[in-house]
Amino acid sequence: MTSFFQKLGFGLKKSSAKLTGGISDIFTKRRVDTQTLDELEELLISSDLGVRASAKIIGSFAKRRLNKDADETEIKKELAGEIETILKPCERPLTIDDAKKPFVILMVGVNGAGKTTTIGKLAAKFKADGKKVSFIAGDTFRAAAVEQLEIWGKRCDVRVFKGAAGCDAAGLCYDGLNEAVRQKDDIVFIDTAGRLQNKTGLMDELKKVVRVIKKVIPDAPHATLLTLDATTGQNALSQVQTFKEMVDVTGLIVTKLDGTAKGGILVAVAEEQPAPIHYIGIGEGIDDLDTFNAADYAKNLLDI
Repeated sequence: MTSFFQKLGFGLKKSSAKLTGGISDIFTKRRVDTQTLDELEELLISSDLGVRASAKIIGSFAKRRLNKDADETEIKKELAGEIETILKPCERPLTIDDAKKPFVILMVGVNGAGKTTTIGKLAAKFKADGKKVSFIAGDTFRAAAVEQLEIWGKRCDVRVFKGAAGCDAAGLCYDGLNEAVRQKDDIVFIDTAGRLQNKTGLMDELKKVVRVIKKVIPDAPHATLLTLDATTGQNALSQVQTFKEMVDVTGLIVTKLDGTAKGGILVAVAEEQPAPIHYIGIGEGIDDLDTFNAADYAKNLLDI
């Protein structure tokens, strides 16, 4: 059976091929000089690690390696170590507090980021741990989002609370949460809209949803998870910033890493918009979402 580490290696192939191919091209001679360092920094930036993280990695690398001999394997190992150092503070699993019942998870993110699919995959994990889970279909304007949530509900044997198309999302969440309390659910996921075109309207709606959640359960939501699509590259940075302005984002889930050469974006996010990275997704399968491990990620990014 393929381990998640192996799946991650396959999933990050596009990202690692770009980085390692570039490193091979740059270090045709063994000595590290200012020109090779400049080229390496450009490679890191073009691989979506971001300007700040790339400068930090090169600065640290240069202190040890400038004007010294180094082979390609050593360079990859050192870069992986630098990347792990940046990512490590964000390596934090999502913990469910069993004393908070139901444990309310508010899911946010732009449409198309994989939010609804992520809810389904997480629900499957929690159901396997013996938790009683329910969904609230809070993206009330997109019929497709409600249908997709219902498909996952059937697949995972999870109750879905929904309303009429276009109904008030906050009112639906209020009723859905009261139902979750009545049914003694352990965990309830609230799906939300992600229409960033009208940021003000979305912000107002999300804030209203949070206010209503607190009317039912004063200390909820207990987790607010932002789903990011890795294929958007640097745009993911502005998404983190935007959603942090709207709600108290407690953690990130990064999806679609298998479909992109922009896997370095996690490094940029960790450096510029740090937040706990709970899970990463590398495929469509129900098991293709797993907890984020900084060392594993850094090694696979450099194909070690």
